[in-house]
Order: sequence, then structure tokens, then C-alpha cells
Amino acid sequence: MKARLLLVEDSESQGSQLAAALDRLGYEVSWVRSGTEALRRARSEPPDLIILDIMLQDVDGFSVCRWLRTDDTTRFLPIIMLTARDHLNDRVQGLKAGANDYLPKPFQTEELEARIYAALRVRTRHTELQQRNVQLESMLREVEQLAITDALTGVFNRRRFSDVLAREFALSKRYHRSLCCVLLDLDHFKLVNDQYGHDTGDQLLKQLAQELVDTVREVDLVARYGGEEFALLLPHTAKHNGGLAAQRMAEAIRELNFAVPGGSLQVTASFGVACAKDIASGEALDLVRAADAALYRAKELGRNRIEFYEPTEDFLSESE
Repeated sequence: MKARLLLVEDSESQGSQLAAALDRLGYEVSWVRSGTEALRRARSEPPDLIILDIMLQDVDGFSVCRWLRTDDTTRFLPIIMLTARDHLNDRVQGLKAGANDYLPKPFQTEELEARIYAALRVRTRHTELQQRNVQLESMLREVEQLAITDALTGVFNRRRFSDVLAREFALSKRYHRSLCCVLLDLDHFKLVNDQYGHDTGDQLLKQLAQELVDTVREVDLVARYGGEEFALLLPHTAKHNGGLAAQRMAEAIRELNFAVPGGSLQVTASFGVACAKDIASGEALDLVRAADAALYRAKELGRNRIEFYEPTEDFLSESE
């Protein structure tokens, strides 16, 4: 595939000769005669390389070069500047403006070809590096996502929950914000696995996780805490509203029909709700322990119900 060059030269005679020479060398050449047209063409049809004369009638080549370097589309295009003046100041000014190379007139076609080849080689390496960086960033994002996601259900895992919990708990204490933690456990899930198999149990957990995500707000966090137990973090949520959220989730779960071999199955869940304002310690994990104590009581009282942690309780002894 031919490399595409943009030639910016306002001299009719010099431009036509140089365009013809570049064409004979095997390049696809677009020739424009003004700096304004060069900027427009470079942005609309970015070439592989720009050969830019300094002396132009409308805008000098230095200004064109600087403008090209400020545009995201043309920022990394290689630029070779040409001039009939071989002064040190011109070379320095051209390089400061962002040119990759500087070639005084008159020059031999062989020298220009060598400089074009070198500039295109650098561009190719830069492009390859950019592509590798994009691939690496994509891989890193994927690895990071895998590190915080439960492989079965697709919701966040316990690690991610713990990280967000620490941050939200600290904010709730510092700024006196409401924060609720909800733990829920599917009732008699072991019987589902024993009767229908673990594959069916896994599908049930996946469907349940999706239902929880659909039920809560975008600012809430849903995580699989372990086995058939899920943890939810509800920022800016007082105890009463945390109970209403748990009630909505409980009703949504009861209304679900899970497909099982030979028919469908309806399940229930037990809930424990705890709020940060009821946690006297500064330990974020104590909020989860309190919710777990309330969940334990919900199971003890017959399951399929919602229980709240009360600050007068000793959650450590209750959850043991």
C-alpha cells in the first residue's frame, strides 16, 4: 500500500516537479498550494506524512506546523519542512514548531526519499506502540474488571464490596450521611442443589443477581458475598428506606419463577438490615457484622422475613 503524502508548496514550478518526483518514487501525493488548504486537508484526510514549505503566501510554514501540533487528528503526523533559506535560526524555529525534520533547498531527490523513509519508519513504530498501548489498556481494564466481579453472577464480588464499604462508611461517619447495608440469603438453597443439581442452582443465582441489580438504584452496590448470600450497600439511605428497599427485593424474589427440570420453582430470601448511624465503632466491617446478626435472627424466626439490627444488640454474640 502506497504511503500518502501531503505536499504543501505554493510555487507552481517547484511543486509540480516535486510532486512528479514523489509520484515516481511510489508515493500517493496530494499537492496543496496554501497553508490554509493544508490545514483543512490534513484534518479531513490525514496523510501519512506532510512535506511543508516554510515560505507560503497566506500562512508561513512555522504557523501551519504549530497548528497541526495542536489538533488531535494531526498531532503525531510526521512533518518535513522545506526552505530555500539554510539559516540556523530557521532550522531551530522549524524544530521548535514541531517539525520532525528540516531540509534546505536545493536538495537531491535521494536525500528527500531517505528522510521520508526515516520519518515514516518512526511513524510506523509510533503507531504500533499506540496500538500496543491500547491493547494493554484494554487488557488491564479486563483484568481489573475480573478482579472485582463474581465469575458466576456477573455482579461485584466480596473484594469490591469491601473496598466500597470502607469508602462509603468513612464518608457516612465524616459527613453524617445515611448508609444502609443489606445482607440476604436464599432460603433452603441447599435443597435446590440437592433436588435439581448444581447447574440449576447456579442459574438460579445468576437470575437472582440480575433481579437485584434491576431492583436497586444505580448508586447502590450489589455483590455476591458468598455462596447463596448477597450483600447490598445503599448510600444516602436511612433505616426506614433501607427496610423498604429490602421489602421490594423480597417481593421481587417471591414473584420470580425459576425454570427447573419439569417445571418452575419459586423461592424466598431472608434479609438483615443495618445502618451506619447505629454502629458506634469506626470499623466498616462492623456494619456488615450487624447486618449479618439481623440476617441470622431472620433465619431463626422462620426465614422469608426482614430483620433490622438495633444498636442495643451485641451483634458479635448474636452472629456466633
